[in-house]
Amino acid sequence: MTAIDNTADDPQLPEKDRNFVTALARGLELMRAFGNGEEYLGNAELSNRTGIPRPTVSRLTYTLTQLGYLQHNTHLEKYRLGPGVLALGYRFLANMGIREVARPHLQKFADATDCNVSLGGADRSDMVYLETCHGSGPLIIRLDVGSRLPIATSAIGRAWLCGLPETRRQQILKELAEFHGKEWPALEASIKQSMEDYAHYGFCLSEQDWQRDISAVAMPLILEDGAEVLAINCGGSSLRLDHDRLVNNLGPRLKEVAAQIKQELAPKHKLMR
Repeated sequence: MTAIDNTADDPQLPEKDRNFVTALARGLELMRAFGNGEEYLGNAELSNRTGIPRPTVSRLTYTLTQLGYLQHNTHLEKYRLGPGVLALGYRFLANMGIREVARPHLQKFADATDCNVSLGGADRSDMVYLETCHGSGPLIIRLDVGSRLPIATSAIGRAWLCGLPETRRQQILKELAEFHGKEWPALEASIKQSMEDYAHYGFCLSEQDWQRDISAVAMPLILEDGAEVLAINCGGSSLRLDHDRLVNNLGPRLKEVAAQIKQELAPKHKLMR
């Protein structure tokens, strides 16, 4: 949600502290510019998307290609993400012990409810699925690890906000307001309603907010006394998941799943200290 940092040829960006490495930030911004379903991008497209001057983009794409994070198609004169990015992603997931603990609980719940049950963490204005389990019914959401949902409109995003310490939550809300612009007043009202739901029920609701045919419940997963906050959700077709089922069935059961995961994680966290 925040812009990349300033150098002499980017006067519009605010100055950052002396420890911030702008070249590194720019390289990471280039890799973020690749969207779902977009295999190749050229230097001009990357420059337009990131605001980084094209000569700088050319040097960065050359460097990232040499390191294996991008691959260059000489016929198209464009780039796509390379195996190095995938290797980093897999290392990140492999080092997340919570996935190993959470998956059996998530899958059991998904099988019992014929829903999509997922664990997610925040990345800028989105939540990213770190683990996801599917039921076997015909009206299942087929979202996989790496899928992104907006924080502001999804149950899992709002649940994550509810789990944050107040100071951090206010900073995130400020960033979301800047990101969404004119849409923010309506989104802010929905987020406030989710916070009220969380205070009342212990979980958040999203009834056709993220997508018109999808409804879900979600709750934060607050770990290590708040040092890490993730979230879990349970969602599916709004044809099946009416308000009563969300509030009186899936929500309370999701709370039990979260408690089981936290209980199993507790001894692991003690050993790490």
